[in-house]
Amino acid sequence: MRNIFPFSAIIGQEDLKLSLILTAIHPGIGGVLIRGEKGTAKSTIVRGLADVLPKIRVIEGCAFNCNPDSLFLCDTCKQGIPEDRIITLRKQVVTLPLNATEDRVAGGMDFNRAVKEGRKILLPGLLAQAHRGILYVDEINLLDDHIVDIILDAAASGENHVEREGLSLCHEAKFLLVGTMNPEEGDLRPQLLDRFGLCVEVASEKDPEARITLMEQRELYDRDPTAFRVGCESKTQKLAQKIEKAKKLLPRVRMRSHLRSFIAELCSSNHVAGHRADLVIEQAARAHAALLGQVDVEIDDISVVAKFALLHRKREADPPPPPPPPPSEKDRKDDPPSEPDEPNKPDEPNQEGDPEQENPPPAESGKPDSENPEENDRDDPDQDTKKDLPQPKEDVKEQIFDIGATFKVKKITTPRDRKMRRGSGRRSRTRVSRKQGRYVKSGMKRLHNDVAFDATLRAAAPYQLRREVPEGLFISLKPEDIREKIREKRIGNFLAFLVDASGSMGAKGRMAASKGAVLSLLLDAYQKRDRVAMVSFRKSEAYVNLPPTSSIELAAQYLKEMPVGGRTPLSAGLDKVFQMVGNVLLRDPATRPIVLIITDGKTNVAMGQGKPVEEAMTFAARMGQDERIKYIVVDTEADGLVRFGLAGKLAAAAGAQYCKIDDLQADSLVSLVKDTQ
Repeated sequence: MRNIFPFSAIIGQEDLKLSLILTAIHPGIGGVLIRGEKGTAKSTIVRGLADVLPKIRVIEGCAFNCNPDSLFLCDTCKQGIPEDRIITLRKQVVTLPLNATEDRVAGGMDFNRAVKEGRKILLPGLLAQAHRGILYVDEINLLDDHIVDIILDAAASGENHVEREGLSLCHEAKFLLVGTMNPEEGDLRPQLLDRFGLCVEVASEKDPEARITLMEQRELYDRDPTAFRVGCESKTQKLAQKIEKAKKLLPRVRMRSHLRSFIAELCSSNHVAGHRADLVIEQAARAHAALLGQVDVEIDDISVVAKFALLHRKREADPPPPPPPPPSEKDRKDDPPSEPDEPNKPDEPNQEGDPEQENPPPAESGKPDSENPEENDRDDPDQDTKKDLPQPKEDVKEQIFDIGATFKVKKITTPRDRKMRRGSGRRSRTRVSRKQGRYVKSGMKRLHNDVAFDATLRAAAPYQLRREVPEGLFISLKPEDIREKIREKRIGNFLAFLVDASGSMGAKGRMAASKGAVLSLLLDAYQKRDRVAMVSFRKSEAYVNLPPTSSIELAAQYLKEMPVGGRTPLSAGLDKVFQMVGNVLLRDPATRPIVLIITDGKTNVAMGQGKPVEEAMTFAARMGQDERIKYIVVDTEADGLVRFGLAGKLAAAAGAQYCKIDDLQADSLVSLVKDTQ
């Protein structure tokens, strides 16, 4: 047996060890999901668990780990089991690789035996190998959803149903499922998350003494693994005997009715969905009582296990009702005027001196109603083109606005097409040029030597009567019969943000809201393994705030520090982001970029001699001619008596989708991205 660090010698992580032991005592609890940071002995604990679990009797050479005492045997074992083939082994820990295909997990057709024997025979997968053992899935949140569905279905039912390539059969697949994930890398779908019985948060040890002991233990193990295991043998045997006694005691453990009421109230107060949490807490409490040698479940047993069952299921209470709508203009006029010493009320935007007044009425004297000429420039998009006069050098005070509230974005996907792509990620499903992903159909092109067994046999079947079958084979194949698998998987996208950082964006909290929306999409892009970039424009030029990257930390930092102020060189921003996306497409022609333009459409700085607005519209029309790029224009112009509507015209010129600043929420902006694909 390989030297594995003993389960009983692991320092700390008591919650994780307890949850694994409870699930081993009572498999009906379900799997264990481990969430937390790297380097916290997750893999070591799972592999060490097999050391303390009871050994199992298996049939030597059986690919399905059949139990000789069971009536449910594979076709080979049904033919007879000689006594000399029955052996006793420790439970096996099967690790599922991240790039595993559906064939590798569930099983598929054995092509070699099909050609030689002319029969459809299942080539067992990892679920068969993990039967009566432990299936360990590291970074389960990064697996394709259809692979996770297969694993969780088998874990819940104890059976693996194979319906593929002309095969239709079922075999036992009872295993202890353990999955790990880092929440920063993205979460599982709620439906999949709920399928795990228990969930544990792990973290590194904070006590310096415990960390010192940990280092000393590891040093002793590295020096002589065999001697270290021998020294821990006594503790390991005691724990193994304790688990074995608990398994035998479990059928006699009772749950009194008033404790079930307590469990129901506990789940209701945590606003869990469904009833799986109630059932898991009951079964886990019975296992905990059995571990302590008790035949009656106590309140303490429920309290200990409830935190594991509720951690990934509890939800916030329903949000409070929305506040009443603001008073109408008529109601405001009917209000009595405020006293001279009272401050201006926030619901009176037309009072004199309001710093957030977006569209003030024109001054009667005909003079600018603002002391700052930059404010007047922002309200007139063609101010600079009225006279061909040199402009004075800008000296504008810049501001940095905080990032507004973030939100969970909806799923953003792009449609499937027939183009082969490479890459990794979790957003858009596409055909892939490697032996990865889900087999969806077959094709005649020989590109990757990824043979589609079922399609190949079907193509060759009509010609068998006219062909000479080679000796030792049951079927004759020709090169023209070979069909290859066409696979699909999810990959990441490239999202480019063009953000208006001119002075007009500072009013009405629009910059904070825009930053919040951008950060929300950046967080989602990080979880989906997208690449992102950000360009802003202000004063007289555009700035690349963030080159194409996958670093959410860097993106958030640049977004937070992005200054706001000055004029609006929209044309420069459009030109800069178009050049950036063009360079990305040159390096990777299979990329399908999405450009989100967040602006009010106003512009008062041109790159050439024409009018700024007309120039921007010309730039937008030129950008829209590239069909590889999708554009979305988010209008940040506030509602008021006077609206220019330039963002809508910009969207029309570029052939882009259009929405308003008030729609910068998950239900609108991200759905809009999805709808445009």
